[in-house]
Amino acid sequence: MKSPFNYKHLYYFWVVAKEGGITRAADKLDMAVQTVSAQVRELEKSLGYALLKPAGRGLVLTDAGLAAMQQADQIFQLGEDLPTKVRDAVSSPTVRLSAGISDGLPKLVVRQLLQPVMGEPHLRLLCHEGEFDDLLGDLALHRLDVVLSDRPAPTNANLKLYNHALGSSAVSWYGSAALVKAARKTFPASLAQVPVLLPTEHAAVRTRLDHWFEHHGIRPRIVGEFEDSALLKTFGESGMGVFPAADCMHDELLAHYAVQKLGACEGVKENFFAIGTEKKVQHPLVQRLLLSSALSPN
Repeated sequence: MKSPFNYKHLYYFWVVAKEGGITRAADKLDMAVQTVSAQVRELEKSLGYALLKPAGRGLVLTDAGLAAMQQADQIFQLGEDLPTKVRDAVSSPTVRLSAGISDGLPKLVVRQLLQPVMGEPHLRLLCHEGEFDDLLGDLALHRLDVVLSDRPAPTNANLKLYNHALGSSAVSWYGSAALVKAARKTFPASLAQVPVLLPTEHAAVRTRLDHWFEHHGIRPRIVGEFEDSALLKTFGESGMGVFPAADCMHDELLAHYAVQKLGACEGVKENFFAIGTEKKVQHPLVQRLLLSSALSPN
């Protein structure tokens, strides 16, 4: 049976490797050569591999020793950084919130959804955008505190997650001034003649938009599909086509993009959710998000 792993033994080995020999390492550590040598042998015994081998009058690392040295470098570099990290944490207190942002969620909505926590004086917000399923996996592994999405997490016995509705928003059509003028008179039938931009199926609202077109008997002239909502709006602003957007973004949309509202997409809504893990101690800022939904259903 192998001896239990001992970080003290690893540290002595690390110093030997850095100093290039046991004698120099013993001098640096102010210890007897025999003691340092014995500690390294204990490490080799616990790992089950020789880490050093003779080479001329000195020692060199074996392949196993090289692998151990790479890990030891990371471990003890982190240890050397620890006092600074602790000092910085005490002198500059922060409240860290790691949020996953589903790639189907409109970017202009994200800040509104996070508005309840933005007043935290020592907030350090980390936003990670990614595909919905990948974010749920990171959430389950506690790499994220919360996931914001345009759809709820599906039921999965292996992933103990909960869904909290943050609100919903009606959807309207927007476009450049020229396109809105051309399409307004016969809207919504005009969406079969003017160019249309749509989100891809990454966005939950895409299915509802397709059903809306079918319900109205419209075959849209789709000229572009975008995973990134900000990119969709940028091309819409350029006059490439009219595009759908949540009404809750109306003021920001008009402030940031040179577009106008064409008309309502009656019956279509975008829904917004916070997804978290079921645990006894909840992150205080996640609790604040759930208690103070930034969007009201409309």
